[in-house]
Amino acid sequence: MHNLAIALHKKGYRVTGSDDEIFDPSRTRLSGYGLLPEKYGWFPEKIHSGLDAAIVGMHAKGDNPELLRAKELGIKLYSYPEFLYEQSKNKTRVVIGGSHGKTTITAMILHVLQYCNIDADYMVGAQLEGFDVMVRLTDKAPYMIMEGDEYPSSPEDLRPKFHLYKPHIALISGIAWDHINIFKTFDDYTDQFRKFIHCIEKPGKLIFCSDDRYLHDLCNREADSAIALYSYSIPEHEIINGITYLVNQGNKYPLHVFGKHNLLNIEAARTVCMQLGVDELQFLDAITCFKGASNRMEVIFKDGHHVFIRDFAHAPSKLYATVNAVRDQFPDKHLIACMELHTYSSLSKEFLSQYKRCMDAADDAVVFFSPHALTLKKLPKLDPEWVGAAFDKKDIRVITDTYILDQTIREKATDESVILLMSSGNFGGLNIRKLIEDIRQKPVVKGE
Repeated sequence: MHNLAIALHKKGYRVTGSDDEIFDPSRTRLSGYGLLPEKYGWFPEKIHSGLDAAIVGMHAKGDNPELLRAKELGIKLYSYPEFLYEQSKNKTRVVIGGSHGKTTITAMILHVLQYCNIDADYMVGAQLEGFDVMVRLTDKAPYMIMEGDEYPSSPEDLRPKFHLYKPHIALISGIAWDHINIFKTFDDYTDQFRKFIHCIEKPGKLIFCSDDRYLHDLCNREADSAIALYSYSIPEHEIINGITYLVNQGNKYPLHVFGKHNLLNIEAARTVCMQLGVDELQFLDAITCFKGASNRMEVIFKDGHHVFIRDFAHAPSKLYATVNAVRDQFPDKHLIACMELHTYSSLSKEFLSQYKRCMDAADDAVVFFSPHALTLKKLPKLDPEWVGAAFDKKDIRVITDTYILDQTIREKATDESVILLMSSGNFGGLNIRKLIEDIRQKPVVKGE
């Protein structure tokens, strides 16, 4: 929401907003543009008939005083995705959907378009190198590139966000059950993607990963005859001395990113970019300097002995792909994989069985969850023994205290380690900077 506020401010709109709490990076960014409210809280007296519209965030409650006042005055209300559609009605809309890889694929597309000087508006779910904000809205750009997720649009509109974008070009990266708090069954979850396919403007294009057999069948079954289908799979590649190379017509292109899932993400981005006028050689040149999206397989420290990697992985399919990717990339290093149960789904006892064997590729596996997070989300208590049993890995550690997590990582880190930190939260406030510095200076003990 704060990125949308900045994008509208930069477009010349007069934007105001409110919230009960504002944290960084939102606070600093809003302040930098003069958009930070003077006081936190709700002020219905600020809602007046002179407003063109009010945009309602996903977490606004139905009894929000400002929302009620806006309704009373008959002010036009938009959810976040509704407003993005409104701003892009006259553009070619590209929407990237799927249970995993959405942010990275969108980031890759935007990186390549920028590299090729192709003008595009966008909405992406992570901070990208070379982009000052995560939303851009202009009158002149011919394309709108949007990350499209299946989460509800607003408290009053439970339609998934990506149903509202009406793409001309749609991509689905894969389907793996998630958001159990919203979609109670796998069939309920997959039905959202069936509906998404039906939202494609005709004549349109649908791009999908053929490695996902369920997705392959769904797309071929549900796509209208006016929709052109394009499938992609893992491209030819090699790993040499810890660097992954794309191989194309005998030439090798070194990558900053790695892992089979990222190779699939690259092929997805290539397929989209070629629909937007980028030729293959342009794409290959551009993708070699793509360094990734924030918190997506992000190497935050690396020296001759240790590698620290941060990733957003929290759903089972993402966790499995990330751990195995790091294992393949660093086969000779001791892999310490730490993941935090932080989402509603991951903290639900009935969903835990989906994590079975997801961390088997790690030498040491650690699962962390905060009892405080359970309280905030109003979820039942979790027994660490249930968690350990669900992951079904010998010697897995289940930890609920941040200090113990910190000490455990320090103890397990050898002189040749990869420490993989996977969370959509912050491990209860773990001081990652200090942890890196202390492990970096840790003396090497012979035989350790």
